Amino acid sequence: MAQITMTQAAADQIKRLIANERDALGLRVGVKPSGCSGYAYTLDLARQLNDDDHVFTHDDAQIIIDDEALHMLDGTEVDYVSEGLNRLFKFHNPNVKDECGCGESFSV
Repeated sequence: MAQITMTQAAADQIKRLIANERDALGLRVGVKPSGCSGYAYTLDLARQLNDDDHVFTHDDAQIIIDDEALHMLDGTEVDYVSEGLNRLFKFHNPNVKDECGCGESFSV
């Protein structure tokens, strides 16, 4: 069975994001072809669940991932961090074989 985990910081941020979005269910995480290494993460608010979605919950926060992206994200821990002036979701993905120098894309 596939597993996605999130830190408390990520769960807290997801709850903040959906708090003012009446129809948001959680954070939809996916991947798309992009960059010099192959794939990039995509983030959006999930407003509905599809038949091929998998839901991972921590402290009432939900991450939703479809079947197509799940095999590339299985085992990933999602965190929310501050890096200088930036705050962002960070992915600790054990499936990543290589990343581009700027950190925007990865290969599996």
